[in-house]
Amino acid sequence: MQDVQSTQDTVRPKRPLLAWFDVRSRKLGSWAFALNRLTGLGLVLYLFLHLVILSLLLRGEAGWDAFIKLARSPLFLLMDAVLIFGIIYHGLNGIRVGMVGLGYGVRAQRGLFWTLMVIGAALLVASIWLVFTI
Repeated sequence: MQDVQSTQDTVRPKRPLLAWFDVRSRKLGSWAFALNRLTGLGLVLYLFLHLVILSLLLRGEAGWDAFIKLARSPLFLLMDAVLIFGIIYHGLNGIRVGMVGLGYGVRAQRGLFWTLMVIGAALLVASIWLVFTI
């Protein structure tokens, strides 16, 4: 009985939330999955922030002017770039995870990951260029 208890103690981490993001000495898939978790949490946080910022529009014309001023600030544009990264990474890695989950590309996960990340990088550069130039 003692052996079973000690095995359970070593398998279950003492801080499960931190273990959720722990990628030390793990392979690329663990890093990709941890970053997918972080971007997912970031996108949920963004949803709430988006609703708060849009509530400025309830103040009428003054709210609209404040929103436009905020939306054109360099910090807000930088946050848009971070948001775009999160959307692109989370979406493309989600496609990879879904494909592998369905049994497609299981043996080529690494190549699939890097192919999607190259596509994502191109989309990210184009999107950021548009954000800062329009």
